[in-house]
Amino acid sequence: MPRALWRGAITFGLVNIPVALHSAEKRNKLDLTLLDRRNFAPVGYKRVNKRTGREVDWEQVVKGYEYKKGSYVALSDEDFKRANVEATQTVDILAFVDAADIAPIYFDTPYYLSPGKRGAKGYALLRETLKRSGKAAVANVVIRTRQYVAVLLPMDDILVLDTLRFADEIRSADDFELPREARASAREVEMALRLVKDMSEKWKPQKYHDTYRDDLLARIRKKVKAGETKELTEPEEGGKEPKKGAEIIDLMALLKRSVEKEGGKGRKRPARARGARKAAHHRAGAHEHRKRA
Repeated sequence: MPRALWRGAITFGLVNIPVALHSAEKRNKLDLTLLDRRNFAPVGYKRVNKRTGREVDWEQVVKGYEYKKGSYVALSDEDFKRANVEATQTVDILAFVDAADIAPIYFDTPYYLSPGKRGAKGYALLRETLKRSGKAAVANVVIRTRQYVAVLLPMDDILVLDTLRFADEIRSADDFELPREARASAREVEMALRLVKDMSEKWKPQKYHDTYRDDLLARIRKKVKAGETKELTEPEEGGKEPKKGAEIIDLMALLKRSVEKEGGKGRKRPARARGARKAAHHRAGAHEHRKRA
């Protein structure tokens, strides 16, 4: 089992369910190193004492809060725990809400919750209750040094804890110029619905992956093969520039072409098959003509 980031319990009412928290993210990002372009040596990061100018080893680094200008109070992991022992060890469920009512913009980071020792029955009870009710459990949880509002949701056999952004962390949509006065015609909506229907399929997350990462790795391999490991690629002269100015778009024509394209994927026979059928039909006709003769 993956290493637990945190161990505690889910609590609601008088129910207490021992659980462990695990990261649900696995980021597949390229590990890029900063280089000095003069000799292509790696550039490191230094922790420097701002008073003495000397480098500080990791074991000498502690957290501190500046309670007044230039004065700090040192904090250890135990201080964060003692601030509120119960809060740092519980996923405290505050309410149950309809899962569909939580806008996607609020979701932040996903975690898995696995049952702790003697927590299997309570874990299964909460998981099945959330499945049957269609509800999400809204909770408070402290992860490392910060408190989050979070939701618990069932996903197959596991409970997922998703931290949420607070309302004041979300920028208002009123800050943007939106096409509130624009209207689509009934015909355009009908055509768009046909396109959506033609492109609809079951959600299969495994189908999607980072194709740009693959392309970038291919570009890296190409440079290595060509011996261009220390050459910085410059922009091409006369390269394509993005189109400037507004374009008049015939939305209906584009929708119609899109529907024809998507619909044709399922209805068109391969050219070879059509040719074979046509040839067979011709031969059959010729044979019938000879019989009559």
